[in-house]
Amino acid sequence: MAPGKTGTAKQKAGRPRISFLGAAGEVTGSMHLVEAGPYRILLDCGLFQGRREESRRKNEEFSVDCARLDAVVLSHAHIDHAGRLPLIVKRGYDGPIYCTPATRDLSAIMLPDSGHIQESDAAFLKKRGHHGVEPLYTMSEARQVASHMVAIPYGRRHEILSGVRLTFTDAGHILGSASVLLELDLGGRTRRIVFSGDIGRSGLPIIRDPRPPEVPDLDALIIESTYAGRVHESVEEAQGQLAETVTKVARRGGKIFIPAFAVGRTQEVLYELHGLLLAGKIPEIPIYVDSPLAVDATDIFRLHPEAFDHAEQLIEAVSEVFRFRLVRYVRKVDESKQLNTIRGPAIIIAASGMAESGRILHHLRNGLGDHRNMVLIVGWQASHTLGERLRAGARQVRIFGEELPVRAEVRQIAGYSAHGDRNDLTTWVKGLGAKPARAFCVHGEAGLQPMAQLLKDLGIPEVHIPQRGEQQEIA
Repeated sequence: MAPGKTGTAKQKAGRPRISFLGAAGEVTGSMHLVEAGPYRILLDCGLFQGRREESRRKNEEFSVDCARLDAVVLSHAHIDHAGRLPLIVKRGYDGPIYCTPATRDLSAIMLPDSGHIQESDAAFLKKRGHHGVEPLYTMSEARQVASHMVAIPYGRRHEILSGVRLTFTDAGHILGSASVLLELDLGGRTRRIVFSGDIGRSGLPIIRDPRPPEVPDLDALIIESTYAGRVHESVEEAQGQLAETVTKVARRGGKIFIPAFAVGRTQEVLYELHGLLLAGKIPEIPIYVDSPLAVDATDIFRLHPEAFDHAEQLIEAVSEVFRFRLVRYVRKVDESKQLNTIRGPAIIIAASGMAESGRILHHLRNGLGDHRNMVLIVGWQASHTLGERLRAGARQVRIFGEELPVRAEVRQIAGYSAHGDRNDLTTWVKGLGAKPARAFCVHGEAGLQPMAQLLKDLGIPEVHIPQRGEQQEIA
């Protein structure tokens, strides 16, 4: 692997430019290109999710020459932020991918899992007569990304290119998630750009609270907007709703299907279920985590106490918290299939979190027709995803090309979101220490306009909502 291009001794003059290539006017596909002097730096390289044909087209399209990139900076390991990294390596990128140590370790299992899911889904569709469907990349191709990853701990300023410094701070979203500070000493002056990544919530268990970069002056802010238009219910309210939901469905003999990302949401739900069981607030029913990735990811939590609240206590308790006696982790495909035959109440947690791929699709295909069952939505659902259609009340959905009636109950508990709400975002922006000269609202749908107004109310002079493909210069 090339260690990264060093550029010329004398930097080219001119203003830096940001191209918004994904998660612009939408939530998925996070990707932004910073061009500064002779350098081209990619912030995130995420997979688009939503309408299958449209998403596949957008995932295959690249408006940048991958071989000409000088560096990639990854905010965290979620697939909508990291899922196209195998594609840029496949298409000629040979430089470093900078991230935190926990993101490096999680990506090493999540990206091959993404490749495996795509291979499996393509094979399943071919069996059903949908020929010509190929995975975007294979499991083997995804494994090649690990050799490009360079880990930088939180708070350590690192020169990634001549005149370009990178610092990560904890975004509090999932294990290893980071906000990004780029300092560009190019063209005779220093310019600072902050990319928020996904900003988490304060006061949640397991992961530390978000910490914005503290900067003396700030030229541009790229900030997520997912929940800028709402205030989440409290954790206590969410716990009450979860307890009531589990008890109700268990009494009628149904199963609860929880689409959840294998990293972050799965561990948080297990943490909450464990607490409710200890308090006697839910009945003792089996809990199946149907995801080999979730097993591996849970083990990675042990390796990174730097990302935990109350690290010592959680490290000691991690086995009990995530592996208590009612939890069964499912790795093998045959064991996963057997879950569709079990009788009586159960909780099944499986990826993906937006019900767009993975084993959750097979469980929904087999369980949506039973009125005793419930689909429990505990995370953000992007437009046109299966999870969003279910959340919005669709009475019929298509899974693997088959039209299925939705007789199962569908419920959403928003209090477990790993994305900060309006209050969290306000606190984070105030913590920057300097008002940005310009701000760009990304990674949002309904939250984009509220985020823009929030920033204007905080006195930021120029706020813009870019669309995909748009370019903006930084003075």
